[in-house]
Amino acid sequence: MRVLTQRISTIVKSDRAFTWLKLISVIGGAQIIIQTVSLVSGILMIRLLPTQEYALYTLANTMLGTMTILADGGIGTGVLVEGGKVWQSREKLGTVLSTGFALRKKFAVGSLLIAFPVLIYLLRFHHASWLLTFLIIASLIPAFLTALSNNLLEIAPKLRQDISPLQKTQVQVSIGRFILITVVLFVFPYAFLAILAGGISQIWSNRRLKHISSRYADWNQQPDPKIKAHILSFVRKILPGSIYYCVSGQITIWIISAFGTTTAVAQVGALSRLSAILGLFGVMFSTLIVPRFARLPSVRKDILRKFFVIQLGLLLLSIVIVVLVNIFSKEILWVLGGDFSGLTTAITLMAMGSCITLISGSTHQLLSSRGAILPPAISISFAIVVQVGMAFLMDLTSVNNVLLFGIYTSSLIYSLRVIYLSVIIKKL
Repeated sequence: MRVLTQRISTIVKSDRAFTWLKLISVIGGAQIIIQTVSLVSGILMIRLLPTQEYALYTLANTMLGTMTILADGGIGTGVLVEGGKVWQSREKLGTVLSTGFALRKKFAVGSLLIAFPVLIYLLRFHHASWLLTFLIIASLIPAFLTALSNNLLEIAPKLRQDISPLQKTQVQVSIGRFILITVVLFVFPYAFLAILAGGISQIWSNRRLKHISSRYADWNQQPDPKIKAHILSFVRKILPGSIYYCVSGQITIWIISAFGTTTAVAQVGALSRLSAILGLFGVMFSTLIVPRFARLPSVRKDILRKFFVIQLGLLLLSIVIVVLVNIFSKEILWVLGGDFSGLTTAITLMAMGSCITLISGSTHQLLSSRGAILPPAISISFAIVVQVGMAFLMDLTSVNNVLLFGIYTSSLIYSLRVIYLSVIIKKL
């Protein structure tokens, strides 16, 4: 009997290992294609768009991220947590998702009212004409509306770990976006057309995602007031932080757009494009690790052990990335073109900042998936004090200093999150 038990245990472990290997290969293979196509698309835009147009594209794309965060306000986290409780029931999961969508539509209006005036000011500040400003604003609307739905539509298949259809859809969208950008920018090199191309390709993606998620969630279910109250409880905790991180999450772009030149904005935007390759690991993490961490039984010892194993993996990955970028900095910058050849130090700093942001953001996802959200009053107050203090000590007209500013901020926020975990671990 003992031998039989051991054999069964070995088979179970082998099956688990095979499942993980299969998932990693599926996600990794698809994401390599997606990120490669995305990187090529980004480089194409850098080379085809004039410096002025690329600077405007950078500002608009940054504001798109800000608008999406504001419109979410913690709704996505609340839906993930509530969905993790009922993920095996198609009707109950449908109710959770329908409730999340109803809330997000209301938040979207407020996001637009806040973000558009700021973007108009920044575009005009960097010498965009009124016509070009209007065209950029108009092109952001479809991109914004589709981005709102995207992450909610992915929750059901992610919870059920039905990964292959998600990856297939993302690959098709990235290729479609690349084709649109290539065709359009070769003829009409304008920022608003590059933004519009992304929004159009995402419309098709959302239709596919809704079809995929309908296997696991009944979209005919009506929003539930109790679930709405639970999701809003997460919103109250997360929204203040989301508002703050709309600014701090893209602090390098905001600072350089306020204190630097239009050329400096384009330089930071171009470097950010290269660091977007880390999206491969971010997507794998949010798709594969976070949902499984959310589903863990509430056993404190196991949660803590797996949390720190994940942290170690993220740290080792980041060290490898920064070392490789530093070694091949000249070769990487050659890809961007002659206008960016002198940014060898800046690209290493960008890699460091991107890796720290990846670790900090991933840690936030892990804690949020367990309902452990750092109180905004603490995190925001701490970050503001740090950032204001550094702003007085640093010359923020320099691209390198602005990147260092982002590194210091992300590092301190990450440290605060880990300290918070050690305080509330008994409640997990």
